[in-house]
Amino acid sequence: MMNARQQLLKEWSQQTLEQTEKLSDYQWQLVSGDASFRRYYRIISGDNSWICVDAPPEHENSEQFIKIASLLSQVNAPKVIAYDLEQGFMLLSDLGDQLYLPLLNEQSADKLYQAAIQSLIKMQQIDSAKILPAYDAKLLNQEMELFREWFLLQHLQLTLSSDENQMLDQLFQWLTDSALEQPQVFVHRDYHSRNIMWLQDQPPGIIDFQDAVQGPISYDLLSLLRDCYIEWPDYQVQAWMDYFIEQSDWELDKAQFIQWFDWMGLQRHIKVAGIFARLNYRDGKAAYLKDIPLTLRYIVRQAEKYPQLDEFSDWMQQKILPAMDSLKQVQ
Repeated sequence: MMNARQQLLKEWSQQTLEQTEKLSDYQWQLVSGDASFRRYYRIISGDNSWICVDAPPEHENSEQFIKIASLLSQVNAPKVIAYDLEQGFMLLSDLGDQLYLPLLNEQSADKLYQAAIQSLIKMQQIDSAKILPAYDAKLLNQEMELFREWFLLQHLQLTLSSDENQMLDQLFQWLTDSALEQPQVFVHRDYHSRNIMWLQDQPPGIIDFQDAVQGPISYDLLSLLRDCYIEWPDYQVQAWMDYFIEQSDWELDKAQFIQWFDWMGLQRHIKVAGIFARLNYRDGKAAYLKDIPLTLRYIVRQAEKYPQLDEFSDWMQQKILPAMDSLKQVQ
């Protein structure tokens, strides 16, 4: 049974299509919700379909979504056909529902990832510096603080000593400095296998880009290759990284880029562990808790490569991972 907002969105979408496409006789179906307040529906008429978005204006910035969608004309991103900002409704072109994630295996991955990297390089060519917000020190640190607040204090119920807090402060500073010293480009900010669509005889479809920023060149590649939902061997990640370096418009020193990539991974996975915990405790979305162990494995593997991060790496392995194991036993 539809609630009031769903009914309003359905009526608005049908009226809009009757004006622009001269079509009638529609089918309506829920596509998905996501980790935000947005909800997605598909409206179908014959062989044609569109995506209707319910993005409550008190929670979601549809104006920014529309602005970024216009930047992405060189890649295969949804086109905004119509919108009503006051109600928080949008009507988009439909890129189907075949996510990358279930298609990825040893046979398919190379071709799929190379296509995704080609689209990423095109996104990094966008002149977005004056349009997108900067992925600055304040935002980078706000994200990492989610780890302390929601994962360590809320999820693991830890009390941190002054030395532990100081260690985290120093780590966050190093990771921020590393991010800011990189070339700054268009950053999708959540470029991974659940936000990339496979389409027959087309470039990958790119969705969920509304949080894009101007930020570090390694960020989206890291998000793609050290995905929070699927794990690849290091040699395979390195091969795809080499492909990116070869294909990129930027002249990148491989050794420098590898450290940028690893440290960007620390920043992202520290943030994501906090976000997954917050989604459970604040938003009642417990399913994301099962994805925390992979983010922690990434954190440990990335940290233990660098001597200056030994204290943090040891702390993760001697205190945090055992605390996670204890929590699983209790649950």
